[in-house]
Amino acid sequence: MTADDSFGRLDDDHYPAYTMGRAAEMLHTTQGFLRAIGEARLITPLRSPGGHRRYSRCQLRIAARARELVDAGTPIEAACRIVILEDRLQDAQRINAEHGRTA
Repeated sequence: MTADDSFGRLDDDHYPAYTMGRAAEMLHTTQGFLRAIGEARLITPLRSPGGHRRYSRCQLRIAARARELVDAGTPIEAACRIVILEDRLQDAQRINAEHGRTA
């Protein structure tokens, strides 16, 4: 990848730009929390060539929502399931809206 390619990816929400340490810092959480939501299959961080976890901005938004729920007292497994279901509901509503416009 050239420098020009890297700069073009700066606006890509799915580009794994953040290390686990930086992601935890940005979310004001622990690396253990990020590992836990990975184990719960809420997000699957990409791995660097050295095997280190790397997170995208999209994944950080998902993790932030799970953290909100956990901070409110929801167990982590339940929080992850809620976030997954919220995402599915949003997709279904988008599809329904698209079908309504074409009908």
